[in-house]
Amino acid sequence: MDLIVIILFSTFGILLGQAKTSSFTLSKSLPFVQTKTRNRLFVANHHRHTIFTKVISLSMTTSSTDSRNFKRKKDDSNDENSSNTAILSNSSKLIATHSGTFQADEALAVWILRQTSAYQNSPLIRTRDVKEYSKADIVVDVGGVYSHQDKKYDHHQRDYDERFTPKEVEGGLKEKRCTKLSASGLVYRHYGREIILNKYPDLSEQDLEFVYTKMYDNFMEAVDAIDTGVEQVAGGDGKLLYKDKTGLSIRVSRLNPRWNEIDDGGNVPDVTKRFECASALCGEDFLSALVPLVESQLPARAIVEKAICERNELDSSGEIIKLPTGGLPWRQYLYEIEECEDIDPLIKFVLYTDQAGMWRVQAVTVKGKAFENRLSLPEEWRGIRDEDLSIIAGIEGCTFCHAAGFIGGNETFEGALKMARSAIAKK
Repeated sequence: MDLIVIILFSTFGILLGQAKTSSFTLSKSLPFVQTKTRNRLFVANHHRHTIFTKVISLSMTTSSTDSRNFKRKKDDSNDENSSNTAILSNSSKLIATHSGTFQADEALAVWILRQTSAYQNSPLIRTRDVKEYSKADIVVDVGGVYSHQDKKYDHHQRDYDERFTPKEVEGGLKEKRCTKLSASGLVYRHYGREIILNKYPDLSEQDLEFVYTKMYDNFMEAVDAIDTGVEQVAGGDGKLLYKDKTGLSIRVSRLNPRWNEIDDGGNVPDVTKRFECASALCGEDFLSALVPLVESQLPARAIVEKAICERNELDSSGEIIKLPTGGLPWRQYLYEIEECEDIDPLIKFVLYTDQAGMWRVQAVTVKGKAFENRLSLPEEWRGIRDEDLSIIAGIEGCTFCHAAGFIGGNETFEGALKMARSAIAKK
């Protein structure tokens, strides 16, 4: 059955076409929007727009999964034949931030801006003189004004309460962010999508939105929270359990010249040079979070999606999925997709091979629980191994069943599948 898939883009308004449905629909199989990056880069101003108004129905097909490109673009701007190559000219536009002691906030904001087409390697001025920073093309973390239209990104105003989009919590609910946006958070809000696409121009619109939000969750939010004074607490008593002395903000602060620091010639350190070091450090940390997110987590998510889509072909119960390897992170994405797609019944077992080539049968835990399984392997199997287990289970090739019943093994895929089917039949 063919369903017309209509995706309304706030800026593009394009019709992507038809997509065939499978056993259930998935919103992650969007065709890639091929972004031509030569001589231009994606210019992001999306925070006021909703990328997708509605996805009616999409399927996960093998071809669409295999064609997805999670590799970072080549940095060689002289490669005339690469569609992933972007040529950028250094910008003469001036970036301004405050002088004096610097923090990760504005150092990261400057680095982010310098990854964009408009401010590629832009010069920087650090000052608190309003006459000086008013000459700049863009101002961050100083001036007392937030206005994207005027290219001013400060967060110290009395009535300021800008926050990132609400965080998704248990049950698909939305929760207000614990922290306001710092200057780097504001810059990321407006330019984050652009710099992600600059690094990974083949990301689909939906993959881009996933990465954009996850980068805030995993990296940007902590910088915002530290800069705006949100403490790390646990429990209802509000007691501070520890202070982070190893994070990005602390490492940046250590680059500030010490009050009595001089070199061998009796000179005080150049604060602007130290700031440039801090900005580079922030960029290195940003990329260290972005690269595995796109190059490892997105491919894992695609594999889990495909496995879920094909679950009814694997077993009519729809409660078993097969992964090609056990090393990829699957649990988080399984929960997300089940909730998004209203999967019923829930998946009980995941089959995969370990490093030795043994097929594993792993029970899926209840979401939010570390040790409670949705369905454990049968009680009579637990703690039994090899031939004894094969006799008790009536399945050839069994190798073990953990005493807690959360995982077992078999020499073959067929044997592992029979173990999972038998466990489901006994429930």
